[in-house]
Amino acid sequence: MDQPTAVFKTLAPRTPEDDAPAATPERTGSTGSTERTQETGPSEPSGAPEPEKAPEPESDRLKAAVAAWVATAEEPEAEPEDAPEESDGPEGSEDSDSDSESGADEAAEADTEPEPADDEPEPEPEDKDGSDDETEDDSDEEPVEAKAAAESSAESWFSARKSAADAKPAAEKPADAPSDAADSGDGSDASSDSDVDDEPVDQPTTMFKAVRLPVDQPTTALKLPSSLTGTGSGADRSTGDADSERTSTFLPLRADIPAEQKAQAAQAAAAAPKAPKAPEAPKPAASAPVQQPKAPFASAPAASAAPAPAFAEAERTRQQPLPPLPPLDLLAELTNTPPPPPTPLRTTVRRVRIWTPLILLVLIVFAIVQMVRPLPAPQLTLSAAPTFTFQGGDLKLPFPAEGQGAVEVEGVGSMGTYGAQKPAPIASVTKTMTAYVILRDHPLKGSQKGPEIEIDQKAADQGKAEHESTAAVQKGQTYSEKELLELLMIPSANNVARLLARWDAGSEAAFVKKMNAAAKDLGMTQSRYTDPSGLLDSTVSTPQDQLKLAKAVMQYDVFREIVNMPNVTVDGIPGRIENNNNILLEPGVSGIKTGSSTPAGGNLLWSANTIVDGQNRRVLGIVMGAKDAEQLGEKLQLAIDNSLKIIQQAQKDVTSAAVIRKGQVLGYVDDGRGGGTPVVATKEVKAIGWPGLQVKLALTDGGKAVPHTGKAGDVIGQVSIGTGAGKVSSPVALQQDLVEPGVDKKLTRVG
Repeated sequence: MDQPTAVFKTLAPRTPEDDAPAATPERTGSTGSTERTQETGPSEPSGAPEPEKAPEPESDRLKAAVAAWVATAEEPEAEPEDAPEESDGPEGSEDSDSDSESGADEAAEADTEPEPADDEPEPEPEDKDGSDDETEDDSDEEPVEAKAAAESSAESWFSARKSAADAKPAAEKPADAPSDAADSGDGSDASSDSDVDDEPVDQPTTMFKAVRLPVDQPTTALKLPSSLTGTGSGADRSTGDADSERTSTFLPLRADIPAEQKAQAAQAAAAAPKAPKAPEAPKPAASAPVQQPKAPFASAPAASAAPAPAFAEAERTRQQPLPPLPPLDLLAELTNTPPPPPTPLRTTVRRVRIWTPLILLVLIVFAIVQMVRPLPAPQLTLSAAPTFTFQGGDLKLPFPAEGQGAVEVEGVGSMGTYGAQKPAPIASVTKTMTAYVILRDHPLKGSQKGPEIEIDQKAADQGKAEHESTAAVQKGQTYSEKELLELLMIPSANNVARLLARWDAGSEAAFVKKMNAAAKDLGMTQSRYTDPSGLLDSTVSTPQDQLKLAKAVMQYDVFREIVNMPNVTVDGIPGRIENNNNILLEPGVSGIKTGSSTPAGGNLLWSANTIVDGQNRRVLGIVMGAKDAEQLGEKLQLAIDNSLKIIQQAQKDVTSAAVIRKGQVLGYVDDGRGGGTPVVATKEVKAIGWPGLQVKLALTDGGKAVPHTGKAGDVIGQVSIGTGAGKVSSPVALQQDLVEPGVDKKLTRVG
């Protein structure tokens, strides 16, 4: 059968009018009326209107609703187990008991009921009804024994209610009769049958309304009702407040006020009129103690059923906190000394006292850092003239009008050039590079002659050629390396050049590659070799490149010895072999190599020596492209003659001059802080040059670090003039003691 469905009703939110003080007296005397309402509620027909009643505590109304629902919930006991399925239908989901419950709820939940304080947990009837509804639904699905247990618990609760109702005055007995009848009818079959016969009636669906949020209310003092505290009874409760009901008064701490301000405040308080005293709130009337019924379920807390008290408006704090005092006034108040009046002088003095220690601390830290910082490394700085120019005007060498060439003093510099300075065929001058590669790969020292090399058939056959210079060697003969170098440089034998190339690299092509690689290493950027003898006109070079090769190859003693020989005799070769360079007997002339061909003309790479200040100075030069002659031999002789003229003039012009005198101040030691200690030359230095030559001076540390301190006369570096073999140098020493920078310089350095 249909089961009764609980009706949920939304509680009206508390309004500001509910907090009015007038609700307080009603709270104390509403107990009896509440009980009457609870007991008479179930007896009225469902949906019947009730007259307005005085507001009653919410807990009593909730209990009345629960009592009404429990009284009517016992009717469907005899329903079959499939009753929950029928109750799920859209119709018949509500019965007459729910109507009576809704009527009781509508009468009980008036808009005038006081809302509990914000700090107290507000009991929600919706939740109770919902929980009861859930209990009912669950009970339908439980076994019969569980239902019997629930009925017995309900009967015990109504028995308690009946005993409480009997103790009331006679005026309330008519309201108790329905409850007694309900209690007595719980155990009879006739009453249950009559309830079952009542057909359930459709009820209107409950509409849930959104709760209107309350506006901000003044803070309410929290008080517990006397019924919960258990202190006092009757008149004591109405006349006196328990300890828990007393509200505390907030008293903010006041700062210490100086005596002068206290006196002024006392005078102002005495002169001001006194405010009227606020009327006291009426005390609640004494009422008889009300016996609270037992809770129907043991799990529900007893405190939740207590009536919610209504309170008067909380006391508002009218005292305003004093503004904070300034720091100086607060300090003066703590020390009981009034602060002095501010003046510009005192303000300045105070600022000086604050900032002076900070500035001193920064200065001390800065001084310590400056003192412990490492000193910069001293440097030698040249103060003398960085260059020196030889006297005598401009140099004038007798350069020929054709071809191209260059002259250079080894270790000093170039004496001059002439011609186009472009790559051109060099003929047999190519053999200079061939000798350089052989000596580089197979060097000879002192009287060594080197390994024995056997003459092959190709060298023997090429020795019979008529249109090129060769050496008459035979197959199977063996010659030393030195002997073959003599045949290469003095008679300029092409077949020997090719034989040495095959012996060194395995083939002529491989040797040519080595020749070009050596030229690149020497910086001969405008030279290209295509054969080891120079017979091909595709082998080209420039005067400057050939002078670079001459300086390199003249470092070998064996080579200098060979190229300075006017003639030579070699075993196995008939006769004496004459050198094509016929000026080797001239004073100072010492080589190097001749070369001639139709495309190249006459060429001579030469070397000469001159004595300057008792020492030999080597002068290197080359004449290329001498073609102002009819025969090839005449062209070669023309190149030799032009070279001799240049050699003789160069030997005259190359001289020496005292560039640095002993004791001359050349520079100073820079300590990095602006200080300098002078340094002087320890001896006279002469430079090699010629008229108009400008040489450069260099002051260096000689590979040693310059010290921070030193005594006068200590050698700390050197001064040099020129480069390479012509370089001359002299030590330099301190003219006075070298000391570290002073404290003032250490403190003031920034970089």
